[in-house]
Amino acid sequence: MAEAPQNCYGIEIKGLSKIFGVNPQKMVPLLEQGITKTEMIQHHGHVVGLRNINISMLAGGIQVIMGLSGSGKSTLIRHINRLIEPSVGTILVGGDDVVKMSPRELREFRRLKTAMVFQNFGLLPHRTVLDNTVYGLEVQGLPRAKQVEAAMHWLERVGLKGFETRYPNQLSGGMRQRVGLARALANNAPVLLMDEAFSALDPLIRIDMQSILLDLQKEIKKTIVFITHDLDEALRLGDRIAILRDGEVVQQGTAQDIVLKPANDYIMSFVRHVNRGRVIQVETIMSPVVEGETAGHVKVPAGTVLESAAERLVSVGANHLVVTNGHDVQIGTVSLHRILSAMVTGSA
Repeated sequence: MAEAPQNCYGIEIKGLSKIFGVNPQKMVPLLEQGITKTEMIQHHGHVVGLRNINISMLAGGIQVIMGLSGSGKSTLIRHINRLIEPSVGTILVGGDDVVKMSPRELREFRRLKTAMVFQNFGLLPHRTVLDNTVYGLEVQGLPRAKQVEAAMHWLERVGLKGFETRYPNQLSGGMRQRVGLARALANNAPVLLMDEAFSALDPLIRIDMQSILLDLQKEIKKTIVFITHDLDEALRLGDRIAILRDGEVVQQGTAQDIVLKPANDYIMSFVRHVNRGRVIQVETIMSPVVEGETAGHVKVPAGTVLESAAERLVSVGANHLVVTNGHDVQIGTVSLHRILSAMVTGSA
């Protein structure tokens, strides 16, 4: 059975910029002086893909990069394994600067430290599900028995046991994406890069794939960089979220940070119709515990979102709950009225 990676790598992106054109290095000083994206293309014939990106990605967490088409999110993720060369900046993965890696070091890094899941599945049509899944392990030179053992484990984990002899054209879109995910997981790389991985799927299948990823992450604890244009997907998956616009980070933080404290009108337009009950956690709106007043209250752990807390209260016909920490110590109380108010207004 494949094991989760022993090493868990954080990712630090510092001062990363990318300029596309015939002489991008010559344009770097202009970018640093504050030239706009429009001025760069109109007066110098170069395109600003990314400008001064600074993001710290937690080891073992899901970092979502969100933005609309043309925001630079796919350009950014392709810098992490240097499929795109930066114009300037530093990319530290587990403390090693990817930008300074030699060709041999970069090949080893891509082979052993990162795996990628693509929007269009990226499966080889002439290979079976099993042979697609073992592909990365073949490149690593593992014995066939080890390849099959790892592949079969992950195919079962993503719900494809019994489909290993099928070909991609015999599978639905959701099943093909499961093969892509199993292939990436079989590589046992500590960093998983997912570029719009679920965007081509139907809504219900997409939600199912999100659930599979969240369940797997409890076990594998990889550092996942997930690209999406969908805010609901970002809020559901991301331990932290960075929102890009025109190649720049306009806000980053937790889902609660984004929803409760939008940085500007652009972010406000995204979060205006978000279901806050699925984002805000009970400890955000709790009141201090008053001794002797919590007897008989429903208990929920910190981290419970308001929607789940409200459902719990309604199911037992209660009006108040107690929030507990990881040691079952009471740290606050919340009323049903307060929960419903926060779900509607977002006030915390």
